[in-house]
Amino acid sequence: MPTRECGMERKNPKAAASALRNVKIVHTIAWAFFAGCIALIPFMAWRRQFTVGLALIGIVLVEVLILLANGFRCPLTNVAARYTDDRRDNFDIYLPLWIATYDKQIFGTLFVAGIFYTLVQWMRA
Repeated sequence: MPTRECGMERKNPKAAASALRNVKIVHTIAWAFFAGCIALIPFMAWRRQFTVGLALIGIVLVEVLILLANGFRCPLTNVAARYTDDRRDNFDIYLPLWIATYDKQIFGTLFVAGIFYTLVQWMRA
């Protein structure tokens, strides 16, 4: 008889592995997109392309609101949890464990620094 864990019937381990792989791919692409946005913010400020920089800040703020609404957890983490019992910090994404562990601290700091740098550059312009 199949067991139910994390809301998913464990009848087909291959299907679960495939679903987890798909979630991890989507999650990694989304992470790369937002990490790229954060990395581009100070570059756009340096180039004095403030409209683009502010758009990037807005995009990342939407993601921050989504994280806040989900207890500072990506909604894709909850989806991935249906397909595995693994709960390491990178069980739901293709990132090295140390980056997945400190992701919010690293990119949160870079985001705030990018906003600050953008404001300074804007005031100088």
